Amino acid sequence: MTERHDQVKAEFDVGIRSGEGGGESTLTVVIALVANTLVAIAKTGAAILTASASLVAEAAHSWADAGNEIFLLLADKRSRKPADAQHPVGYGREAYVWSLFAALGLFVAGAAVSIWHGVQELLSPEPASDFLIGYIVLAVAFVLEGISFMQSVRQARSEATHYDRELLEHVLATSDPTLRAVFAEDAAALIGLVLAGAGLGLHQITGSPTPDSIGSILVGCVLGVVAVVLIRRNVGFLVGEEVSPAVRRAALRALLALPEVDRVTYLRLEFVGPRRVYLVGDVDLAGDRAEHEVAGRLRALEAKITASPAVAGAVLSLSAQDEQSLTVDDPTPEPRG
Repeated sequence: MTERHDQVKAEFDVGIRSGEGGGESTLTVVIALVANTLVAIAKTGAAILTASASLVAEAAHSWADAGNEIFLLLADKRSRKPADAQHPVGYGREAYVWSLFAALGLFVAGAAVSIWHGVQELLSPEPASDFLIGYIVLAVAFVLEGISFMQSVRQARSEATHYDRELLEHVLATSDPTLRAVFAEDAAALIGLVLAGAGLGLHQITGSPTPDSIGSILVGCVLGVVAVVLIRRNVGFLVGEEVSPAVRRAALRALLALPEVDRVTYLRLEFVGPRRVYLVGDVDLAGDRAEHEVAGRLRALEAKITASPAVAGAVLSLSAQDEQSLTVDDPTPEPRG
């Protein structure tokens, strides 16, 4: 029986990857924090020396990113708190709360400041100077941001392969908001650096500060789009988001592999934190036991399911005789009225 239980637990873990992913997310955020802090300091110095609108926007962007990493570290730490009497399924959803704060910070401190400064420069232009310093800082920033971005890509690609998804598809779908935030922020940072470099170069070539100001506005627009996407995804998980069809199939397969279960007629899995779900299902138990034994068998079955680190809790009920069985090929439950 122990061997069979371990096999079922492994199947649940295959459906919802857990364990090492959390530690890697922490590393990804720490690398991003160090990179963004160094970049923010360098950009601020370059912005002061050059008076470039694009560099001012990029400095605001990097300081916003560095501050956001603090929120993401809080999200990662707080979401790992164990369950207690007041929070029986744990604190996993705190990850989305703090990540939402980070996304709002990116929108206000990054996008709004960059666009506002660019508009101000268009209305009251100031010529830039010391262009070489600006180019050097942008190049160094590109390398540092690239290192952070490649760490998030490496983690996302590994997980995407596990779930049989494309890279960008997984970044948008993952229940880990810290991975999504770092990936999106670093991608936006690299795009912003290219825009800032182009604006600075056109400023030097034409002698007009207008391209530089437009570069600042474009950087802000990129940050605004990224922030809106991150806000929407975090709100979706806070409201309650169902798992993907692939994960549902894996969970159903694991349930049907249990010797106590003859069939499953209803199955709902909702994310309650990064890589953690809450399971609700209706099952038809094997055999014909007395009614007073049924509750005990269901509780034992729930305990077996929640032994998986990916399952925060499970509630099972008995299936009605006229309910249609779910199959691995069609694991989606009918909506309940």
